[in-house]
Amino acid sequence: MPALKESTNPIAISARLGELLVSEGHLTYEQLHECMDEHKKSARALSTVIIDKGYLSSEKIVEFVSQKCGFKFVRLADRGAIKKDVLKMVPEKMVRQKFILPIQFADDQLTVAMCDPLNVMAVDEIRITTGLKVNVVITPEGDLADAIERAYGGREPSSKGAAEEAKKLGAGEDGGLVVQKSAEKSADEDEDDSATQISQEEQGGIIQIVNLLLVRAVKCKASDIHIEPYQKTLRVRYRMDGVLYEQPSPPKKFLNAIVSRLKIMASLDIAERRRPQDGRIKVKIGEKEVDLRISICPCTSGEKVVIRIMDSAATRLDISQLGMDPENLSIFNKHIKDPHGIILVTGPTGSGKSTTLYSTLHTLNSPDVNIMTAEDPVELVLQGINQVHCNAEIGLTFASALRSFLRQDPDIIMVGEIRDQETMTIAINAALTGHLVFSTLHTNDAPGAVTRIVMMDIDPVLISSALTMVVAQRLVRTICKDCKESYEVETQWLANLGVPAKQRPETPKVTLYKGKGCENCAGTGYRGRVGIHEVLEINDNIRELISQKATAMAIKDAALKNGMITLEQSAVRKLLSGLTTAEEVIRVTGSHTS
Repeated sequence: MPALKESTNPIAISARLGELLVSEGHLTYEQLHECMDEHKKSARALSTVIIDKGYLSSEKIVEFVSQKCGFKFVRLADRGAIKKDVLKMVPEKMVRQKFILPIQFADDQLTVAMCDPLNVMAVDEIRITTGLKVNVVITPEGDLADAIERAYGGREPSSKGAAEEAKKLGAGEDGGLVVQKSAEKSADEDEDDSATQISQEEQGGIIQIVNLLLVRAVKCKASDIHIEPYQKTLRVRYRMDGVLYEQPSPPKKFLNAIVSRLKIMASLDIAERRRPQDGRIKVKIGEKEVDLRISICPCTSGEKVVIRIMDSAATRLDISQLGMDPENLSIFNKHIKDPHGIILVTGPTGSGKSTTLYSTLHTLNSPDVNIMTAEDPVELVLQGINQVHCNAEIGLTFASALRSFLRQDPDIIMVGEIRDQETMTIAINAALTGHLVFSTLHTNDAPGAVTRIVMMDIDPVLISSALTMVVAQRLVRTICKDCKESYEVETQWLANLGVPAKQRPETPKVTLYKGKGCENCAGTGYRGRVGIHEVLEINDNIRELISQKATAMAIKDAALKNGMITLEQSAVRKLLSGLTTAEEVIRVTGSHTS
């Protein structure tokens, strides 16, 4: 068996490594082909692609390459400090770009540590740059990252690099970001005890680092930014299409300054680090106005920040764009125009309930209708709608807000969430006295909402009289249009997804779709999300069951006989129409294939 180090072609070396991994039973051929395709497109190391996809751990890859390729395995954590003279032999920029670290120089030979020693191009570049013989040793990715952190004091983006990148992403040094509403603080207030740890030049770049994080997230269409401190490092992740992806992170020493900058932008107390704080920022990035919701929580290694990005243009959808099946859309449109009653939208956090409610209110909003909302917090300000930000600390709860609303002559009321008996009782009374009430519940399906309300010790007769419709929903990722490709499976395979025989195509095979991964979707194969829905219409039969305290299963069986489409059936429709993948249907609905 020829050694992997004999070849100088990176693709050939990677292919050889892949073949070895398959022959040893660590990968399947399908997994290898998938990883090789991404390796060739992205120019990322094959080992990195395999690790990112979760097929093998970094430790397993390093151990395998060490055994099969003859590289010496080292633990950088067990070594002492690296001599400064050795570190200076390779430019810091090259160390970070190639992800290598010089650790020793002896007998005219420079020893460098790598987690991907098969990257012969990087080794050749080091040899040419230094003019020295290069000896490569292999180390786990985490060990190497920590060692670089100790040697050079952090990962990019640096404050200077952030300023340069901000200029590239947008107009001017602010990265195209303009804070439209923030607190005015003095220069003294802007500083905290962490400022002594960074230079004046670095302090000036903090604004650029923060702006860069925000601008990047908006351009990636992220819904959330997570800034997470750990003992020695800082991690930044963006939630895109419901999934978290790690991003380039600034050094840990900038944490307090970044948090202070965000607190100032959101008019929060920069001196308070022991208690959670919440705030809002309104910014303009280019020509787009974006609302940011800031949540700061003290953790053992510093303050963690989560920034929810509220894009008003994305939230004000037309109801027809929510992804409802035609039958569900017809029922939904009928009941949102009812003069009174309660309409509930259910699902877990992040399932798109707020988007559905905001889109509905946007549709119903007109000069002849008085709409009032009680929210905690107000996620999006809607013109022409009276929105109240509830605050339990001052006694402004959902229940107290609802009582006040009933004296304000409303036609339509929206309650952010029904959490207790008092709120539910007032909402029912409002519905029975001629008001249309919208709200949310956290339940797994539509029939489960009825059981949840009964558990609040509400009279089932009142529930059956007030409730008109329950909508359960989830969000599935849609396939990227730029890298979408088809493949065929046996029609019988759909049974594993819970598809009844009568809903399966009569052909022996069915065509499904997936995304290969491209620049447009950051290699994920997905771009955007669409809703799947389960709409329970409360007809006379269902009302009778509710009055009799029937179980959720009995209500579901009756609804299915009336033609209700379940979440699973809605997801399969999206699958067969080519909008999403089988993997996504399984992930969201919990179906399992054999």
